[in-house]
Amino acid sequence: MKQIVTAAAAGTIALGGDLTVRRLGYGAMRLTGKGIWGMPEDRASAVATLRRAIELGVNFIDTADSYGPGTSEELIAEALAPYPNGLVIATKGGWERPGPGLWTHNASPKHLREALEGSLARLRLERIDVYQLHTPDLAVSFEASMDTLAELQQQGKIRHIGLSNVTREHIERARKIVPIVSVQNRYGFADREWDYVLDYCAENGIAFIPWAPLGSGKRAHEVLETIARKLHATPLQVALAWLLKRSPMMLPIPGTSSLQHLEENIAAASLQLPEAEFAQLSSVTPPPNSLR
Repeated sequence: MKQIVTAAAAGTIALGGDLTVRRLGYGAMRLTGKGIWGMPEDRASAVATLRRAIELGVNFIDTADSYGPGTSEELIAEALAPYPNGLVIATKGGWERPGPGLWTHNASPKHLREALEGSLARLRLERIDVYQLHTPDLAVSFEASMDTLAELQQQGKIRHIGLSNVTREHIERARKIVPIVSVQNRYGFADREWDYVLDYCAENGIAFIPWAPLGSGKRAHEVLETIARKLHATPLQVALAWLLKRSPMMLPIPGTSSLQHLEENIAAASLQLPEAEFAQLSSVTPPPNSLR
């Protein structure tokens, strides 16, 4: 009988000193319809996937009010509320969605307050464990955005604050206003533009939540597939194993709407990546113009 691997095999990470989660979470963006818009075609499957993630030991789920918009948060509540003890749901605010595949900035104080209230209602919570600024808004003072989140934290509506799509300068500016427990940036073995941000987070006890772990480019995929065949694993399992080995502050959140892929992703928690293969993946450079 095949042994089921759970997220516990990835070890744990502390968020803000009082929240401990397993170091392999679940990203809930892909639960929505095409263009990250509306409900999925198979709502029952999305609900089943969320419930299976919990069964497999996941206790950190990442979402955002802009996924759907609102759809991802609604599905999480439908599938999991009342929530099991120890489950941490992190959500984000700072984007608006005028249509499928369309994203517009809005990190104004007014919008962030409204976004948080909407997330609380959809998730059926009185407080968000980790609330993240989804992205800095060039039309709004970054300090004004952070002051707003700090105010909402003081009101008891946010437990901890995180950032997404930021530079080290953003993190340092934010930390002058309020403690930061996590940073979520694009990152993978072949996409290491934010290495310096990861290193800063590791030095300061801040969790680093990578998205888009597979990277891009033909050579990157060829190397990944070769190592995956050698280790009898899937390419994404190898990419996730590289992330987990890269830093103890890494908290990957692979997302999928497939039960099979969910189980495969969680199984990466037990995949031991040999040093030679880790070094081989670490030497892959991204193709020109892949960074944005």
